[in-house]
Amino acid sequence: MSAPTAVTAHPAPSHPAWAHPAPSHPASAHAASSHRQADAAGPGDATLPAHRRRTRTIDEVLADARARLRRLSPAEAAEAHSRGAVLVDIRPAAQRAAEGSVPGALVIERNVLEWRLDPTSAHRVPVATDHDVQVVVLCSQGYTSSLAAAALVDLGLHRATDVVGGFEAWQEAGLPTAGAA
Repeated sequence: MSAPTAVTAHPAPSHPAWAHPAPSHPASAHAASSHRQADAAGPGDATLPAHRRRTRTIDEVLADARARLRRLSPAEAAEAHSRGAVLVDIRPAAQRAAEGSVPGALVIERNVLEWRLDPTSAHRVPVATDHDVQVVVLCSQGYTSSLAAAALVDLGLHRATDVVGGFEAWQEAGLPTAGAA
């Protein structure tokens, strides 16, 4: 029978071993280094990978989006539309059927909005001629439209905005509508 091997006691690490595992190859070394840098940078640092950043609520995201827009009342949106702004209704077909529509509005559902309005896109609509086009986005209540308009601003459509209160406010203001009442 062989004698047992002596075990030498080592001091406990100052942090758990799983926190920053030893890299096994160069890609792992980079990942481990990135995690250490992320820990040092702090949870709100925009240079962090998305999964390591501080999470935000939808209310915070919405407030940030709206802070970048000069939102229009329904009357201001109607006036802008009469002067040539593109009024874009992003509501799904079922919502438009149930609530009604705005005569003269360009219907582009939310899921393809950026591709249709980016002047550099092969899938753009004819009115997407350049980044100076004024786009006024309309949804049902003015929430989704704020996020959509901010996405358009991110694409360089610097005059993009939305309608405060959405279609519901448009209708309540007595502005022209068609369909369901």
